[in-house]
Amino acid sequence: MTWRQSNNQWNGGIVAHPAPKKFQAQKSTGKVLASIFWDQDGILLIDYLPKGQTINAEYHSSLLVQLKDILKEKCCRKVTKGVLFLQDNALAHQALATQKKLAYLGFQCLNHPPYSPHMAPSDYHLFPGLKNQLKGRHFSTDAEVIAAAETWLDGQPSELFFSGLQKLQQWAKKCIELRGEYVD
Repeated sequence: MTWRQSNNQWNGGIVAHPAPKKFQAQKSTGKVLASIFWDQDGILLIDYLPKGQTINAEYHSSLLVQLKDILKEKCCRKVTKGVLFLQDNALAHQALATQKKLAYLGFQCLNHPPYSPHMAPSDYHLFPGLKNQLKGRHFSTDAEVIAAAETWLDGQPSELFFSGLQKLQQWAKKCIELRGEYVD
């Protein structure tokens, strides 16, 4: 049993502490999910998932069709050799319908090794800078988040994108040398 001298009361052996102060959290606008497709020159396509929707094979396949159209336009309709395409192992990406759409569009899909985060260029190369730019900022609307993200992405030099693919090439070579073992 203890005697608390701070308020001169007997508390029967239980040490009471003042209740922690509560801070009112600022309401966040929520999350904005963006699918970003890019090549060595920069951003090709950004799609923002509408609220209440999920990315499934059908939705992702529709993005692939948009991407193919953008590539045809960018390359003046000279996409004749096909497109090497890398995506992670998300369920929508690995679905049979998505794989069929990739084949139909002439995209040669590179296999993404499991447990190899260094083989996802957006995760290791593009998103850290974007997250750093948005960190600590508060947005009132999704449109503000989107505008801030696009401003940062639009301001990136083509060298950023090219160097990201160079790193991918180096890690892929190392992964091959290690026969698919984890690349650090």
